[in-house]
Amino acid sequence: MQAEYKAVARQSLLFSSMPEEDAEMLLSTAHVSEYERGQTIFLQGETATAIFIVISGWAKLYRIAPSGTEAVVGVFTKGRSFGEAVAFQGDAYPVSAEAVTSLKLMRIETDAYLRRIRETPEAALSLLSSTFRHLHSLVAQIEALKARISAQRVAEFLCELSNAEEGACEVVLPYDKILIAGRLGMKPESLSRAFAKLKAEGVQIKQNRANIDDIEHLRTYSEEDPAQAWAR
Repeated sequence: MQAEYKAVARQSLLFSSMPEEDAEMLLSTAHVSEYERGQTIFLQGETATAIFIVISGWAKLYRIAPSGTEAVVGVFTKGRSFGEAVAFQGDAYPVSAEAVTSLKLMRIETDAYLRRIRETPEAALSLLSSTFRHLHSLVAQIEALKARISAQRVAEFLCELSNAEEGACEVVLPYDKILIAGRLGMKPESLSRAFAKLKAEGVQIKQNRANIDDIEHLRTYSEEDPAQAWAR
């Protein structure tokens, strides 16, 4: 296990609060695999036997509805983990996972983690923290879908990608616009309309880049009352 991979894993919620000895023991059992864009990591219905941490690139979790429509449940990048809760139940994956870009993914077998928890219960605290983060993220997604118009959801997405606190900035869209639309709970044509609406808020989209005139203004717009946002 390369030191740089361990460093990324140690920054994840799954390991950040775990005692050093426990983390080192678990990371010594893990391995990193590389995936090409579009390659399957696991499929909905397969037995869950591992948890995953993204070392680099992007991965998505999704479900296929009976109608054949793909519903994006989550998109994960460097330092984010997924698969924890279902893996520890020994249940089937309720979603499928796929590489969105070229991807390096750390795999930790559930059995190894469970053995460590039995030996040192403190290791369970980081698991609870990670599971809570996933739950909080899902609640936030539901809130955004119900309480914000599409342009506000796109604005929030751009703000999350930006490292700037104030002023002008440029954001690189990390994956294709069809996936962005799915992640934000809208159709591609709705995403295009949302981008067009954001021009009035100082956002210009050029291929896979978003030029933002004022990130503070965009953040305020994403959080304001939807009734006011509609009127603008």
